[in-house]
Amino acid sequence: MKFPTTFSLKQIADIISCEYVGQDDYPVLGMNEIHVVEKGDIVFVDHPKYYDKALQSKASIILINKKVTCPDGKALLLSDDPFKDFNKLTTFFQPFVPCSQSIAATAQIGKNTVVQPNSFIGNNVVIGDNCIIHSNVSIYDNCIIGNNVTIHAGSVLGADAFYYKKRPEGFDKLISGGRVVLKDNVDIGALCTIDRGVTGDTTIGFGTKLDNQVHVGHDTVIGEKCLIASQTGIAGCVIIEDEVTLWGQVGTNSGITIGSKAVIMGQTGVTKSVKGGRSYFGTPIEESREKLKQLAYIKKIPEIIKKMDKK
Repeated sequence: MKFPTTFSLKQIADIISCEYVGQDDYPVLGMNEIHVVEKGDIVFVDHPKYYDKALQSKASIILINKKVTCPDGKALLLSDDPFKDFNKLTTFFQPFVPCSQSIAATAQIGKNTVVQPNSFIGNNVVIGDNCIIHSNVSIYDNCIIGNNVTIHAGSVLGADAFYYKKRPEGFDKLISGGRVVLKDNVDIGALCTIDRGVTGDTTIGFGTKLDNQVHVGHDTVIGEKCLIASQTGIAGCVIIEDEVTLWGQVGTNSGITIGSKAVIMGQTGVTKSVKGGRSYFGTPIEESREKLKQLAYIKKIPEIIKKMDKK
C-alpha cells in the first residue's frame, strides 16, 4: 500500500504513539508485508525469529518490538505490539467507508459494461469496458477490473484476508487494506471468492478463467491464460505462473510457486513449489507419471503377500 503523499517518520510515529530511531523527516512512502515490501515502505515484525529477515529486507522502516541496531540508511518504529500498530496504520490510511448505494458514487464503470440487478459495486472500484457483472456479485472497495471481464452470479471480490494472530483472549485479525486486480479478458465463475491483499494486490492475469466455486487467497498472483476448475482452493501469497491448469478440487499451501504451463490433476494437494511444464498428481504432490506408478505397485501388494504365504 502506497500512501497518498509522503509522510515523515515523526508523523507516522505520532499516528501510532510510539518512539522511533531515525531523523524526524525521514520519508515514509507506504507499508507492506515482507514478501512485497519495497524501498520506502514500513514492514512489521514481532518475533525474534524474523528480526534479521525484516531488518535485511527491502523495507526502509521496520516496526519492531525491540530496540535493535538499525541498519544504515533505515529507520525503526519501536512498538510494544507491532501487529496492533500495523492495524492502526491500515485503518488510518485505508479506513472502511460505508456505502449506502448499490453502486458507489466514486465507482467508475466503463463503456458497454452491464451490471445486473442486486450487485454491489464499492467505493473507488474501477471497471473497464465491455464487462458483464451478473446478479448478486459483490465487488468491495478499491478493486480494479479490466476490459472484457465476466463475473458470474454470487461471486465476491475483495473480502478480507484470512490472517490472524493468536492471543490468550482469542484471535486478533490483521486488517486488510489491499485490493483485487483483474486484468483484461478474465472470466470468474459463479460463487467464487477472491480475497484482497493485506496491503498489496491479489492479481489475476490476462485471459485467465476461473470455474465456479473457486477460492483465491490474499496476495496471490495468478498469471496469464490459466485455467482453474471448480472447487479449487488457492491459499494466500501463492504465485501461479502463466498457462497453468488446475483441475477440480486442487488445494495449495501458502507461499508456494507453480511454474508456467504446469498441469495439476484433480484432488491434488500442492504442498510445495513445483516446476513448470510438467503434470502433477497426489498428496503429497509428485509428477503424475511417478505417482500413478506408485499406486499401481500398491495394488500389487496383496498379490505379493499371497505368493509369499504360499512359500
